Amino acid sequence: MSEQITSLGQLREVVGEPVRRAVVKQRDRLDDVDRAFIAASPFQMIATSDATGRVDVSPKGDPAGSVLVLDDHTLAVPDRPGNRRVDGFANILENPHVGLIFLVPRRHDTLRVNGTARLLLDPPYAERMRHRGHVPQIVLEVTVEEVFTHCAKAFLRSDLWKPEAWPTDDLPSIAQMAARTTDDMTVAQMEAYYTEENTRSIMYGTTPP
Repeated sequence: MSEQITSLGQLREVVGEPVRRAVVKQRDRLDDVDRAFIAASPFQMIATSDATGRVDVSPKGDPAGSVLVLDDHTLAVPDRPGNRRVDGFANILENPHVGLIFLVPRRHDTLRVNGTARLLLDPPYAERMRHRGHVPQIVLEVTVEEVFTHCAKAFLRSDLWKPEAWPTDDLPSIAQMAARTTDDMTVAQMEAYYTEENTRSIMYGTTPP
């Protein structure tokens, strides 16, 4: 029968103590290296939770440089047109604590930023986030509390950037998966809607969905 770990002491008995460099790498502000990493990142994952602890992780993607570092303690992520669920934003209204992981293609290390967030309407720097005619109306502004890098082990284990190791994509299409829970379109209509060409045409809100 499995034994449940229920205390930090019990956990430490199994995994041991972290090496010193894993502890001292944590900082409370962004430096020039962090700024460069964020500027090169076209993809981020943002974790939030509501007042009850229910968690959401939302992917964000834009051309590298779209996330602005306003100063050593503040960064800003533009909101782009999506499905309007805004699960993460709704969580932030209840609980401002957020965690972000920045990825750079082909890099096996990542940058992690933890802090508190607020939602801003039309901040004065929004125009700097313009892309393909879209200026974000809402910006997620994060006050940095912790920042540190993650080493390469997870990416090396997964071979994420190694195409020859990628599995064959024989999963159901996104249209087939969506059809399980909705009947407002036929599968054929969904297949047409979810093509890369159509998605690219609507993803910045320059054409109607």
